Amino acid sequence: MSTEIPNPAETLPEADIEDADDGDDTLLDASADVAPIVLKLTPAACGVRLDKVLATLVPQYSRSRLQQWIESGRVTVDGETARAKMPVFGDETLVILPQAAPEEQAFKPESMTLSIAYEDASILVINKPAGLVVHPAAGNWGGTLLNGLLHYLPSIAGVPRAGIVHRLDKDTSGLMVVAKTLEAHTDLVRQLQARTVKREYLALVWGAPSASGKVDAAMGRHPRDRIKMAVLENATAKPAVTHFQRIAGGSLDGRPVSLMRCQLETGRTHQIRVHMQSIGFALVGDALYGKPHLATAFTRQALHAYRLGLIHPASDNACEWMAPLPEDFAGLIERAGIAQPA
Repeated sequence: MSTEIPNPAETLPEADIEDADDGDDTLLDASADVAPIVLKLTPAACGVRLDKVLATLVPQYSRSRLQQWIESGRVTVDGETARAKMPVFGDETLVILPQAAPEEQAFKPESMTLSIAYEDASILVINKPAGLVVHPAAGNWGGTLLNGLLHYLPSIAGVPRAGIVHRLDKDTSGLMVVAKTLEAHTDLVRQLQARTVKREYLALVWGAPSASGKVDAAMGRHPRDRIKMAVLENATAKPAVTHFQRIAGGSLDGRPVSLMRCQLETGRTHQIRVHMQSIGFALVGDALYGKPHLATAFTRQALHAYRLGLIHPASDNACEWMAPLPEDFAGLIERAGIAQPA
């Protein structure tokens, strides 16, 4: 691949692409070695630092990843090992040898049935069932959505995290977008950072909240229980905003419940579960944040990602998908005397 750079000093990104992870757990890349990338510079690049030139010419890779490759000797300038801050003269040939991190090789393809709501050359939209873990981690090193994606589409191994840019909890059902290409991955990560991805959920909560409202409360890891997240006011807490609307009311086991529509501005781990609990309306079936005395036969949090909207990374068209309530959730609201939402 040979690429000219028109004016790198004017087109450089303002900041590194940050991890799109919704929580604090590390999502390991599932990328694999790919063919070398060869770049022939032009005089327009003269005087610009190498790391900035690379960030402009290969935006499908994050700056942190490019920095790692420079430091590990996988970038050369006219055959010599590169340094990140070295200026270029504008007539050099750069060679990048993309490489996956050693720990990334642990992920293996596994055959599984995937519920695909939409697919094209750039993205997949998955309707994830409750009970499916999104990515490998302690206690779940196999049988995850990531493993299934690697089997369904082997080429996705060349995309960071096998294309996964956001997550759903194991027992939350609903829509997720997956990038099939490096370019789509970078674009979707940036959309998530800009908070332009529209994610709406249906949740059944105990009690009767107000008709609508907003929870604007920073979150972080619980100070005493590392499994849980919590609303915090310390310096480590990350901004978190959830909008909610009460759709309908009913009752379970003689107690009032409400079907809520929740829209995320941010995507923190367990955000809806923690935010609704923080204002006194825990999700039905939520064993981690719910109240033990409000037991029910529903054995997972009543939460479903039913609507997903974004700008298509290839066409720039606005796209939206909806997923109906899964059978168990639909049965739960029927038992509560609530009609299926339109």
